[in-house]
Amino acid sequence: MHSTPVPAPAPPGGAALKRSLGVVDGVVIAASSTAATTSIGIGTGVIVGVVGLHGPILALLAFLPVLCIGGAFARLNRVEPNAGNAYVWVGRVLSPWLGFLVGWVNIVGTIVFLAYTTTVTGSALMLLAGEAHLHRIGGLALNPDSNLQATLLGMVVLVAVTGTAVAGVNLAARFQRWLLVFEYLVLLGFCGYGLVVGDHPFSLEWFNPFGFPSLHALAQGMVLSVFTYWGFDAVFSVSEEVRDHRDASRAGLISLFTMLALFLLGSVAFQRVLSAGEMADHGAQGLTYFGARLAHQPLAVLPLVALTFSAVASLQAGVIPTVRGMFAMGRDRTLGPVWTRVHPRFGTPAAGTVLIGVIAALVAGFALVIPKVSTLIEAAVNAIGIVVALYYGLTALAAAVRFRGLLRTSFREGVRAVVLPVAGALTLFVLGGLLCADFATSTDHFALRADNGWFELSMPALMVGSGLAAAAWAKWVRRSPYFHGGQATDADAPDLLPGSAARPAAEL
Repeated sequence: MHSTPVPAPAPPGGAALKRSLGVVDGVVIAASSTAATTSIGIGTGVIVGVVGLHGPILALLAFLPVLCIGGAFARLNRVEPNAGNAYVWVGRVLSPWLGFLVGWVNIVGTIVFLAYTTTVTGSALMLLAGEAHLHRIGGLALNPDSNLQATLLGMVVLVAVTGTAVAGVNLAARFQRWLLVFEYLVLLGFCGYGLVVGDHPFSLEWFNPFGFPSLHALAQGMVLSVFTYWGFDAVFSVSEEVRDHRDASRAGLISLFTMLALFLLGSVAFQRVLSAGEMADHGAQGLTYFGARLAHQPLAVLPLVALTFSAVASLQAGVIPTVRGMFAMGRDRTLGPVWTRVHPRFGTPAAGTVLIGVIAALVAGFALVIPKVSTLIEAAVNAIGIVVALYYGLTALAAAVRFRGLLRTSFREGVRAVVLPVAGALTLFVLGGLLCADFATSTDHFALRADNGWFELSMPALMVGSGLAAAAWAKWVRRSPYFHGGQATDADAPDLLPGSAARPAAEL
């Protein structure tokens, strides 16, 4: 018997988000947030610098725990669709403190992502200007690897995409849809051509899971690769805005498998065309260099245009789920009421959307202490990768605990709902722990440099520490009901597993 889920709680004042999205829109939001073109164009060089020519097997290995996590997200979303998703699920099942921490680190991690993507966008635009033979503006020489110039230009784009996010997720999805079509056509065309004409021989060693140079390299490479999949869960933040909440689950899983195919294609194609040294040396400009090796102008500029479109789309896609998560936290009074103000015409949390854009711009400004774009990317990705492992792992554990009753009733469903999420969570916890331990022992002093282990470790530590402080404020100053028995969330959402009788989720 199928049961209808209890609607998510309305925010103060009874305002609600506008339901207007379908499954295709959800796939677009998830895929844009994951940003395959940016991940391949920039992340390939970073990963090769860590693990050598083992990117293809790394994409497969990282996919396995992320798929387990994706299944946990989809199952939880089926019984309790909520803009706060993991923040609500973990808070109800495990602990309000852990739930708040999950919501907080995801928000802070996304803001850091928005900050460095702002810089990447500005850098890509200057590279495009260079292709158009525009190398100076007045007396200023344009330098795509200048963090200052790239950040200032990227902030202009951030303002523009924040405006479209205010106007509604359906408008944002339509805008991103065309960007995504162009990106994928270019990516498929160039990578497919690279597979055929590349002069580096294909090697099965690229898929050897035992060929990594060290355990540290494997751990760091896995965390980086998990980061490249991060973003598929963005669609669950708009589950209150889709016409059928099951579309969010479908869209998240579709985007995951799409990303796997693209990452495998991209990593193999890059290694067929470029050497390990070339990929590591070109870093943030890897896709541009790849395109130049395969085609002459004007075709050679197409990968750069695709990278620019991907960066712009991921900026917008990053703003949308973040502010929805804060909307859910605001209605639970764990955050302030500004995050729950819904625009009367667009049906979006407009004030929060603008505020997120401002905060991301400020963080991008603080990041100017790191002078080079490539160095900024490496520092940000490592930090975000660690907190993403924490966020995903806790969500998977919440799913396993919530559906543990299935172990008694169905072996198949018990494995899918409990065993696989636990396996995925433990994998991410171990990888994150190994990477943190390596950062802590790699140096004996703190320095404000991206290659300093203590600095690398301080970033995720600051994210977690600030989350615990904010949770304490929400509990004892705001006196949020979220910290008292799940009063602000749906504590009795029914089980919606096909063919099963509905019963309280607390019994599962």
